[in-house]
Amino acid sequence: MEMPIQDLSLLSIGILIVAFLYSSVGHAGASGYIAVMSLFGLPPVMIKPIALALNILVACITSWQFWRSRHFSWRLFWPFAVLAIPCAFLGGYVNLPTQVFKVIVGVILLFSAVRFLMPSKQESVIQEPKRSIALSSGAALGLLAGLTGTGGGIFLTPLMLLKQWATVKSTAAVSAMFILVNSVAGLLGNLSSSRSFPSFTIFFAISAILGGSLGSFLGSHRFDPLLIKRLLACVLTIAGLKLILTP
Repeated sequence: MEMPIQDLSLLSIGILIVAFLYSSVGHAGASGYIAVMSLFGLPPVMIKPIALALNILVACITSWQFWRSRHFSWRLFWPFAVLAIPCAFLGGYVNLPTQVFKVIVGVILLFSAVRFLMPSKQESVIQEPKRSIALSSGAALGLLAGLTGTGGGIFLTPLMLLKQWATVKSTAAVSAMFILVNSVAGLLGNLSSSRSFPSFTIFFAISAILGGSLGSFLGSHRFDPLLIKRLLACVLTIAGLKLILTP
């Protein structure tokens, strides 16, 4: 698929903005990339690998920052990841029918929008999950991540906070690494199945790196996360409804 230079430029700018906004609130941005690419009419067969690739880049930046700040817990992370990785590979290998993909991703985008509008929960008594629960949750989220081209963090983060399995910063650190490993596994699975990758993704990658680097830096120092989350929620809602309602 060849893309007009004007559409390529506008889409690159959109991805830069998404990476900037998402990284400022501690996410890699897969649902936002999917939203922008859906609005530009890219087919699902292209959206999935591109979103995963961009997710990897921004998740690397986010994971490094949280690891360097000593918020990452290997003990908390590995039970979620050990089954999520092969399940994400399997999900990435499977290419859903276009209409099914659109409905599932549309619902995910709307769910993400709701999550961004919900107030953050206050810190309370923390109790790490049972090993069996973490393993099963990770497997389910990994499969969903691979199927839809996301990293699964948009689901793991609220789950961990709702169940009070970790503090906010520890949750962000674990989710960032969870997104990274799932995105890598999902992309490898997708490439094993499709054996193709859009060449123009390099322009989107540059945008994602710039936006993610700047957003992750400024978001932790100056920006009001509530305003950014509300703006993201608007974009995700529009894209989600577009996917669900258009044939």
